[in-house]
Amino acid sequence: MTGDLMENNIIPMYNVSKFNFSDEEKLILEELRENLIDLAISEQMSSFNEELILKDILRFLENRLQNRFDYEYKENLARNMMKELIGYGEISSLIEDDDLEEIMVIGVNAPVFVYHREYGMMETDLFFDGEDKIINIIDSIARETNRRIDQQSPILDARLANGSRVNATIPPLSANGPTITIRKFKKDHLSIVDLIRYNTLNSEIASFLWLCVDWLGVKPANIIVSGGTSSGKTTLLNALSIFINPKERIISIEDTLELQIPHKHILRMEARTVNIENQGEITIEDLVKNSLRQRPDRIIVGEVRGKEAITLFTALNTGHSGFGTLHANSSRETITRLINAPMNVPKIMISLIDFIIMEKRIYMSDGISFRRITEIAEVVGMEEGTIQLSKLFQWDSENDQFQNLTIMSKTLEEMANLKGVSFLN
Repeated sequence: MTGDLMENNIIPMYNVSKFNFSDEEKLILEELRENLIDLAISEQMSSFNEELILKDILRFLENRLQNRFDYEYKENLARNMMKELIGYGEISSLIEDDDLEEIMVIGVNAPVFVYHREYGMMETDLFFDGEDKIINIIDSIARETNRRIDQQSPILDARLANGSRVNATIPPLSANGPTITIRKFKKDHLSIVDLIRYNTLNSEIASFLWLCVDWLGVKPANIIVSGGTSSGKTTLLNALSIFINPKERIISIEDTLELQIPHKHILRMEARTVNIENQGEITIEDLVKNSLRQRPDRIIVGEVRGKEAITLFTALNTGHSGFGTLHANSSRETITRLINAPMNVPKIMISLIDFIIMEKRIYMSDGISFRRITEIAEVVGMEEGTIQLSKLFQWDSENDQFQNLTIMSKTLEEMANLKGVSFLN
């Protein structure tokens, strides 16, 4: 849980909910650890059933402690021992806190930091005084995700069962000891109404995007959402997906599953890195190519960054509709990244994009941040070898308001002609 904010601290404090084992409890914990390892080996278990393990621990404690303590004490002890044995040790309570966006273990004898959704960056009272405990957590994650981390492969990228993204490093790559960075996602994903309430966009932009995503059932717009790390691209894509026609077949493709699209007919595909035998890699490009054989109405690529860009644009050229996210700082930079290595999308194909939505995370002096759609640009064609963009909406940072710059939208005009209706821009 969140601790009291310390007014005299530059960085506010977060008090970690911790369970301190007594010496006797530590001995029992070690006995349990050995028993569980033996059980896993004898049963050739690849994963544990938490409910059964909890019952086994309770039974063990009943026999070990006899009538010395009441049942409530034993049940609480069993739950904390289970967290220690098959969970994520001392950071388990941080992972369970839905108010945290990031958990950052930066090494030995240094505080663990967290990024709180309301208070921003916070320093916790949790320290690791040795490498072993951090390594144990990393090894646990690696085993759970069938990944490896060792001197030959000192970087781990993985996804927890709850969808959180994990990056870990070990020495000598990280000089101050093993590190863990966990990017967490809210259990209840933000809707378009939530984004309006947080002023990430306004109702006018939401209405415009609804029209473009659905496009009156004629031909949905192709959209790239661009921005920096943690700018809210995935959250926006999730929120926009509610506007997709429920009759459509969607295929989402990601490096790590993050998108939570509220749609009945969706295939979620996840790329795969090499396994512990250094085999079995399946790339985003492989999945995009394969998706074309699965009759998608709409292809959503979680992050476009390599050769899969050409495959995606080829799919758009054959009549499929698509979304994607991309790391860039402006709509013009988005185009520049797409047409240069490693993506190398031919300029002539860039016109397959209808809109580029720019989103940024804005940091304030007190460490708190917020997210805004800063620009919506329309790709209107090419002139003398230069791809032309037209700004439709722009964020006014001084007044924290959104400006409608639309004089005429090529996309809306095309939509009106196809549907046989008229729009007043």
